[in-house]
Amino acid sequence: MDFESKANAPTATDDIEFAQPTTTRKPLELLRDTEALLRRPTVATLSPILPPKLSDRFQASSSLADDSFKELAEIDLDTISDFELRPVRICVGFSFVGFGALMILLLLLYLNTFHAELSTSEKIRQYWYQYVWFVSLGVTGMFILGREAMRPMPKRRK
Repeated sequence: MDFESKANAPTATDDIEFAQPTTTRKPLELLRDTEALLRRPTVATLSPILPPKLSDRFQASSSLADDSFKELAEIDLDTISDFELRPVRICVGFSFVGFGALMILLLLLYLNTFHAELSTSEKIRQYWYQYVWFVSLGVTGMFILGREAMRPMPKRRK
């Protein structure tokens, strides 16, 4: 028996050429335009419903968002160096560690306040998933901080 096909007819998908975009838009411009397309109809719909004072503040915050996103879209992401992003990465690492520690503390406070009748093993059995999640956030933050500590510093010119 011959299982191979004898006919190799070209399919319609072989010869398709897609049109190339005429201009390449930066990601921050796409973010600005997408956000504006979502925000403007929402503001136009909600403004007549809201009280006048709140409606004015709502429209003012919308125009402030337009200005902020316009400034943001002017940033060229290719000019930002790896060294300039270091403080942001350190802040994100500390945020992960701090949030994980805070949530573990709140979980322990919750368990000791509302479930004092449970033994330690019963608390672990019922709430292990939350505990593991919060510990994982903290460990992720520690990995981010460790990576930043091991990253080589650029040599300073004298």
